[in-house]
Amino acid sequence: MKGDRVEIVIDAGGSSPRTYEITATRAGRRVEVANRRGLVEVSEVTRTGAPVRTARFMSSRILALVEHPADSSDAGD
Repeated sequence: MKGDRVEIVIDAGGSSPRTYEITATRAGRRVEVANRRGLVEVSEVTRTGAPVRTARFMSSRILALVEHPADSSDAGD
């Protein structure tokens, strides 16, 4: 759903951690998170499940992964 986003904070080996953000940019798209073989894969996918963009991170480097669902307050109107 448009507005879904995932924030990933990783330890890049420097003095400060790096933050990445993957967002569903259009209506009908969503963000999916998959954990496979030591990698965390965050993808923006279409309604049919085709990936639009994908980011992969080593799970040992991830400090935080926060999922922010889209605001569903419009559904009550």
